[in-house]
Amino acid sequence: MIIGGKEFPLGERTYVMGILNITPDSFSDGGKHNHLSEAVEHALKMIEEGADIIDVGGESTRPNYTKISDEEEIARVIPVIEAIRKNTDIPISVDTYKSRVADAACQAGANLINDIWGLRYDADMARIAVKNKASVCIMHNRKAMDYKDFYKDFTIDLEKSLRIALDAGISKKNIIIDPGIGFAKTYEMNLYLLGHLEDLHKLGYPILLGSSRKS
Repeated sequence: MIIGGKEFPLGERTYVMGILNITPDSFSDGGKHNHLSEAVEHALKMIEEGADIIDVGGESTRPNYTKISDEEEIARVIPVIEAIRKNTDIPISVDTYKSRVADAACQAGANLINDIWGLRYDADMARIAVKNKASVCIMHNRKAMDYKDFYKDFTIDLEKSLRIALDAGISKKNIIIDPGIGFAKTYEMNLYLLGHLEDLHKLGYPILLGSSRKS
């Protein structure tokens, strides 16, 4: 796995992603890091405590979250990404499903696009990743829990997103998959995925797991 030119050997240990939400309404830390100095200080503290990647998000994805415009999201995350990049060469992830935000974030210093819609919300997202030589994290998500066979449908969904990435020219070594715990899934579905991560490994990609208290 390669992010921002840095190699992450798989199988050696679990890597830690530090989450930095620049939002007023995120589930765990909404409103805590809205000032630039506080956000950067928290990012550097997470790095000191062992974070391998810093993930910056400008729009909450909690249940019933409020959608914001591209412009507002850019205004929230770009100054923070720029400031973190001035202080460290650690890989920076931007948590967004909007290609304009992702493009601006990569120009500011982000190396990974963490897309909760798996490149399927914004048709331009994969191209933006290629343009910026960014890695991508493809998360599983659905607008409705209309599964016929949960795990089969889940796998088909992920494979469609992976095909978008590969067809766009994103290298396999620059792709991470995320089962999307808490997104368009019941409690039982979440537990099933957590108990069958070895099956997910068969797809051949590193796995990002974000199982927050909101799920």
